[in-house]
Amino acid sequence: MKKILFAAYSLDLGGIEKALVTLANTLQEKEYDVTIVLEQIKGVFLDDLNKNIKLIEYRPSKTKNILKRKIANLLKRIKFVMKYRNKFDFSACFATYSNSSAFVARKASKNNCLWGHADYLTLFENNVEDMKKFFEEKKYNKFKHIVFVSKEGQESFLKVFPEMKNRTIICNNLIDSKKITQMSKEKIDIDKDSEKVTFVNVGRHEEKQKKLTRIIMAAKKLKEKNYNFKIFFVGDGPDTERYKELVKNEKLEDVIIFLGKKKNPYPYYKISDCVILSSDYEGYPVVFLESFVLEKPIITTKVSDYEEVEGRGLIAEKSEDGIYEKMKIFIENGFKIEKKFDADLYNENIIKTIERLF
Repeated sequence: MKKILFAAYSLDLGGIEKALVTLANTLQEKEYDVTIVLEQIKGVFLDDLNKNIKLIEYRPSKTKNILKRKIANLLKRIKFVMKYRNKFDFSACFATYSNSSAFVARKASKNNCLWGHADYLTLFENNVEDMKKFFEEKKYNKFKHIVFVSKEGQESFLKVFPEMKNRTIICNNLIDSKKITQMSKEKIDIDKDSEKVTFVNVGRHEEKQKKLTRIIMAAKKLKEKNYNFKIFFVGDGPDTERYKELVKNEKLEDVIIFLGKKKNPYPYYKISDCVILSSDYEGYPVVFLESFVLEKPIITTKVSDYEEVEGRGLIAEKSEDGIYEKMKIFIENGFKIEKKFDADLYNENIIKTIERLF
C-alpha cells in the first residue's frame, strides 16, 4: 500500500480545502494510505474527511521574539525530519501559500510536488519579482513536480520559470458529484421564486480577485431598466461589509441578498436559475464543476479554463458592462445547456494523471 502525504494550512472553508478533502477521500477509498499534515487541525471540512486518514499537526511558532521563534522552528524542523524524512512514497504541498507545508512536503518524500491553484502572474499583478520571491520561499526548484489545476496557471508560471517546463503538469481538481447532488437536496428556509430570475454567486468576498462590485453595479443597471430578478451572495470575506454598504447606498437591498458563509451552498444553486462568477482570475474554478454537476447554467468572466463553459453558459468580458450584458441576455432569453458533464469520466482522467505521479 503506497503511503501518500498532503500538507496544507487547515481544512477551513475554501476551494483549496474542499479539493484536498475530495482528493484525499478518493485516494483512501482506492486503498492508498493517506496522511494530511496541517498547520492547524481545524476547519469545517474536518468532519468530511475519511476517518482512516491520519492527521498530523505541524504548527510553526509565530512568537514575536525573533530569536525564540527561530530556535523553536529549527527544533520543529529537526524533529519532523528525524521522524518522517522520506517515509512516504509521494508527498505534496497542497496549500501553495504555506511555507511550512512546502517544507513538510519536500522532506516527507523524494517524490514530491508543489500544487499550484492560481494564475500567479495575474495574482501578483504581473510583478515578476514578487512572484519569484513567492516561489523561491517555497524552494520551488527542489520539488520533483509542480502541478497546476489550470493551463493558465502553468503558462504564467513558465513565463517566469521557463527552465521548469519538464517538471510541470496540469491536473484539475476532482469533483464528488454524488455528494454534491445529495447535499443539494437539503431543506433550506428559502423557496425557489418562480416570479423572478434568480442568480447565485458562491465564494469569498475579496474585491481584488472576485470583483463582486461588477455584479452589484450590473444589478443597479438592470434594476433601473425594471428587470425582474434577484441575486444571492453565498459566502463572506474581508470585503463583505464594503459590499453591503454599496448595496445599501445603491438601494439594491430588495434584489441582492447576503446569505453569509454556508458549509453546504448547493441548495442555493438548486433554487437559482443561473450561477454567476465575476472574478479577475481563478485557478480552475470549483464553481464551474459544481454548476456542471447540478446542471445550472453559468455566467463567467474569462478566467482560467473559461472555454469549458461553452455550451454550458455565457462568457462575459472582465468588466461591469460585460457582466451586465450577459445577465440581461439570461433574463430575457434564459439558457439551455447543450453540453452535458460526465463527472465519472472527468474524475477517471484526473486519477490516472495523479497515479502517474505516484
